[in-house]
Amino acid sequence: MSTTTSPGRPRIVIIGCGFGGLEAARKLQSAEVDVTVVDKTNHHLFQPLLYQVATAGLAAPSIAAPVRLLFRRQPNVTTLLGEVTQIDPAAHEVHLADGTRLAWDHLIVAAGATHSYFGNDGWARMAPGLKTLADAFEIRRRVLMSFEAAEVEPDPVRRRALLTFAVIGAGPTGVEMAGTLAEIARHTLEGEFRRIDPGSAEVLLIEGGARVLQAMPESLSQRALEQLQKLGVQVRLNARVTSIDEKGLQVESPFSDGGAGTGSHRIDCHCVIWAAGVAASPLGRLLGAATGAETDRAGRVKVLPDLSLPGHPDISVVGDLAAAMSHRPGKEPKPVPGVSPGAKQMGRAAAANVLRRIAGKKTVPFRYRDYGNLATIGRNSAVVDLGTPFGPLRFSGRLAWLFWLFAHAYFLIGFRNRIVVLMDWASAYWSFQRHARVVAEVRGKGES
Repeated sequence: MSTTTSPGRPRIVIIGCGFGGLEAARKLQSAEVDVTVVDKTNHHLFQPLLYQVATAGLAAPSIAAPVRLLFRRQPNVTTLLGEVTQIDPAAHEVHLADGTRLAWDHLIVAAGATHSYFGNDGWARMAPGLKTLADAFEIRRRVLMSFEAAEVEPDPVRRRALLTFAVIGAGPTGVEMAGTLAEIARHTLEGEFRRIDPGSAEVLLIEGGARVLQAMPESLSQRALEQLQKLGVQVRLNARVTSIDEKGLQVESPFSDGGAGTGSHRIDCHCVIWAAGVAASPLGRLLGAATGAETDRAGRVKVLPDLSLPGHPDISVVGDLAAAMSHRPGKEPKPVPGVSPGAKQMGRAAAANVLRRIAGKKTVPFRYRDYGNLATIGRNSAVVDLGTPFGPLRFSGRLAWLFWLFAHAYFLIGFRNRIVVLMDWASAYWSFQRHARVVAEVRGKGES
């Protein structure tokens, strides 16, 4: 099956409707082109708040929007639900799993990223990552069912393991997840169980580096560490996970007495969450093989300054799939970080360059504008590092937490979602409750 477009109009195919793909399509709204957006899910997901779905703070529709709804007033966009299996640069076609072939004159690939277990892919079953709504639902189920299982477990050793939660990786996702899990145990579930004390649960944050939030300045990293510890999170730095199984994990870390070398110890734990590694979508290596483009160790495709591929000016790669550099006059090129503002800016820049090519104009190098970093740790706790024309602005605590709240609400898709999220957050703040604590029945496992 093939798709049809208006005769004579340039055909642009966008793979992926994450931040990069969505912004690219929006940039083409007024152009005389036919755009096809293809994604393997039917929704755009606001990933920075995905951990809130995983920890029962928000319902899924609050951070997701149907792709078709987003483009219903953009008549030059056709949206398709499908999985890309092949990219044929010679034929200028994208092949989908159902046999559909999409012809294109210009291609923008924004397929995003997935989890990286650093060669230990077998760990995925025991330690799910957090990239999709399905991941969030599974983590929510595991967290809540751990408390339920502990309530009926008579053996104190096994009960202790059920009430131990390990988050691997202390980037923004790991820090936010660990802080929220501590709040759930100490506040949300208080008084709801009769045989266990949820507040006795142990939340471990395991980081292979020397500090949490390594992308942030050391002063804010230290403040985040202090706020995590205040919440009751046990932070273990310079700790390397060497194995994970159904009943726990093995960790190597420096001796606590300051002696030379490292020691290996076992952590009995039934709920492990992976936040340590990110790899580009497998589509990156597929695209590299089809075009001869080079990929880096994470599978990201190395692009030219204008975000196109060497030898293939009609193919652009954006977002987490692109190993892109920011090019500013008179300055050394810098790598673009894998964050949502970078993906949005790349999507708009790639679309603008496509329009320049169609008009016979010269493309321009991509320039990333760094707005800074921010992460929330828990109730009234966050760290913010902003870039301003007058230099960096850094602060933490309650003011940073309020800034984080309103910044994330502002960038959500749709007015309704902004209002619903703010109302849910306000309710949770005053009541300590998380009203999305619902898990579906898991058939065959005796859980519900």
